[in-house]
Amino acid sequence: MRTHLFIAGLMIAFSPPSMAAQIYKWVDAQGVTHFDAQPPPGQQATVITPSAPAGKSRSAAAKSGAIDDQQTIDKNIKQQVTEQQAELKVFCEQARTNLAQLQNNPRLREEVKGELRRLGDAQRQERIGETQKQITENCQ
Repeated sequence: MRTHLFIAGLMIAFSPPSMAAQIYKWVDAQGVTHFDAQPPPGQQATVITPSAPAGKSRSAAAKSGAIDDQQTIDKNIKQQVTEQQAELKVFCEQARTNLAQLQNNPRLREEVKGELRRLGDAQRQERIGETQKQITENCQ
């Protein structure tokens, strides 16, 4: 039993938190920040106690920064997708309106180089096919 208590005492004595010394931080007259194990004589110093190894805190900060960066990227991509969906919706509405005009109006005219030209039946059927193809490929 005494051996167990002795080993537990040694483990506690040599554990990293018990071995962590106090670190003092102060700024000298030139404005330079110093860190040392001994406080400066005649100056006010702040005591800093390390809570985690430096590597762990840096990696946690890096992960936090990476998470923030990823959230910003995700937000930007979601915004782009929303804008693309809105553009596609406008395109689909216009395509459906054009299709209805092509199907319901046998006498359609188009402006070519400032002149109005009447669409022939073959041209109208060709445009109906193209418009239907665009709607099936892009619109749901």
